[in-house]
Amino acid sequence: MKAVFHEDFSRVYDSDPAAEGGRMEAVVEAIAPRVRFISPEPASMEDISAIHTKDHIDRVMRQGLHPIASLAAGGALLAARTGLVEPCFGLIRPPGHHASANSSWGFCHYNNMAIALDRLKRAGSIESAFILDFDLHFGDGTVNILGHRGWVSILNPDAHDRNSYLRLVLNALDETRADMIAISAGFDNHLQDWGGLLATDDYREMGRAARQAALRNGGGCFAILEGGYNHRVLGQNVLALIEGLSEG
Repeated sequence: MKAVFHEDFSRVYDSDPAAEGGRMEAVVEAIAPRVRFISPEPASMEDISAIHTKDHIDRVMRQGLHPIASLAAGGALLAARTGLVEPCFGLIRPPGHHASANSSWGFCHYNNMAIALDRLKRAGSIESAFILDFDLHFGDGTVNILGHRGWVSILNPDAHDRNSYLRLVLNALDETRADMIAISAGFDNHLQDWGGLLATDDYREMGRAARQAALRNGGGCFAILEGGYNHRVLGQNVLALIEGLSEG
């Protein structure tokens, strides 16, 4: 399986937890034996501007974050394109699911998922998409941008126990007929992270179900990194998702 990664993602570009040193390295160490890394180019201004306003892009540029944020968006694009033919994981940062068209918060700057899926749709590569966002925090930016588009359905699971959570996710994946299964993969709902809900095996099970849905629908699947801040468990959680996506 391929994983998108660039050495610049290891750089500490800000003071927020998503940019903390060692976060990317922990994942690379865990998944390296199971993946082949491929390197992205920054997303074009055309693709970013299709999602974000000029004012928002200008703000990101003034903050000095455009180079790393556009590279993350390019990583999502590469993961999505690769996902058309085989499962792919985008080990990218900054995250993106809290970035709306003209605003952002929560360590996000550009909405990587929206940029990637919009590009595939405009290119005629997909007809429909199902987004599973299992980050601890609701992906408001993705909903604000894509939620009104009839070709996209979005699930941000909300449950107070593991079994209910997994049942909700698995049922939704079983019912979707989308030809692209896209995962905003935030691992901060893990038992040893901020949310304290999900076990490592749960990410494997959700990855497996996503891959099965893609195969059933004759489509593709990919995932991109969002949250997840406990470096001691993050790599194993990403590995579990990758193992699930690799099945089938």
